[in-house]
Amino acid sequence: MNSTNKAIATKFDPHHFPVRVYYEDTDAGGVVYHANYLKFAERARTELLRENGHNQRDLLAEHHVYLVVRHLEAEYKAPARLDDLIDVETEFVNLGAASVTAKQILRRDAVILAEIKTVIVSVTPEGKVARLPPQLRQIFGR
Repeated sequence: MNSTNKAIATKFDPHHFPVRVYYEDTDAGGVVYHANYLKFAERARTELLRENGHNQRDLLAEHHVYLVVRHLEAEYKAPARLDDLIDVETEFVNLGAASVTAKQILRRDAVILAEIKTVIVSVTPEGKVARLPPQLRQIFGR
């Protein structure tokens, strides 16, 4: 098996990122406001990149691309509340030439709070779709 096939055949564990729910994350009823689940998911994806040696600023400086959300689906299953510790699990489930799809599950203990599927596209500063840099493809292709 050559190195390309080996990389494709290798399965990595999902990335996990903890998020604490603060007062500012909740609505008047003490439940996490729906849009904040998307913020938690974004932080987890950003930290996954950072842990693999990349950040948004360097992507622009070195590769002349931004990563932007093209499509998003969210299903809310149970409420998160003030002081909860949430685990955001991230897996990349589809890799295209210029896009990647992330599947994220937000949990409190064993309870699934939300499932989010996000299609992320690589674009130039001018807003044109661009191929994902090889360094990112390596991370996303796991």
